[in-house]
Amino acid sequence: QVQLVESGGGLVQAGGSLRLSCAASGRIASINLMGWYRQAPGKQRELVAVITRSGTTYADSVKGRFTISRDNAKNTVYLQMNSLKPEDTAVYYCYAVRQRGYWGQGTQVTVSS
Repeated sequence: QVQLVESGGGLVQAGGSLRLSCAASGRIASINLMGWYRQAPGKQRELVAVITRSGTTYADSVKGRFTISRDNAKNTVYLQMNSLKPEDTAVYYCYAVRQRGYWGQGTQVTVSS
């Protein structure tokens, strides 16, 4: 089992920044992929960014504004979000893959206009 705990969400004005953190614990050896998804009210959950040993992938809507990084020593993945827009408002979920997918509980990000 892998446990994921997110932190760092909150309320920010448009143009502002937030940094999300996701700490992994449990059977974390050989976690192949970690990343972030988000789900806005009334919408499907969508990929925001993922990071693997091969590199990173971003949704087109966040390219150039968001940066995903991973600290293997701390078993933590980060999402630095800059130039936030009201349409970035959503619950952000951490995701990890080790033989199967695992989800965190989610953290709310609200961007006011």
